[in-house]
Amino acid sequence: MRPQAPAVFERLDMLEWQLCRRLARFNLYRPWLTTLRMASHLGDWPVWVVLIVVQPLLQPEKGWQYLLQYTLTALIAIGVYRLLKTRLCRERPFITFVGNVSRQAPARDRYSFPSGHTMHAVMFLVLTASHLPWLAPWLVPLVALIALSRVGLGLHYASDVLAGGLIGLLFAWGSLALVG
Repeated sequence: MRPQAPAVFERLDMLEWQLCRRLARFNLYRPWLTTLRMASHLGDWPVWVVLIVVQPLLQPEKGWQYLLQYTLTALIAIGVYRLLKTRLCRERPFITFVGNVSRQAPARDRYSFPSGHTMHAVMFLVLTASHLPWLAPWLVPLVALIALSRVGLGLHYASDVLAGGLIGLLFAWGSLALVG
């Protein structure tokens, strides 16, 4: 028996699928589709791992502390994210609306809520902006593209992305409140 998603997702799906479909139309433009795929791939892990690993180089006085803080925050966030994703079981748009929303990149799993890419992007943006504010103007456009790519590639609904961003913000704030 397949896990059942909460009824609120069924209503949201019906409200959001048109937006998903409209955004997917832009994928006819190869440069745009390539940009979304690249942003999504960078949001998988490469940018964030590099950001974590270079903390001691960018901040010699507290870099190792920040490396540990970012790593632990990310690991705890992944645990909560996995718990939510496997309990709430919202199908991805390309699964729910076969033929109307196309998938333009591989999905790691079946369920879409919340967006882990967006959660990590927002979380690392907030952590980095608090410790290295000069990097924020470089990260903001990347974070926005990662979030947009998840909907544009047919992998998430807009509410998945908003929820992922909010969860990432809460983890970052919690981490900063505990560690600084």
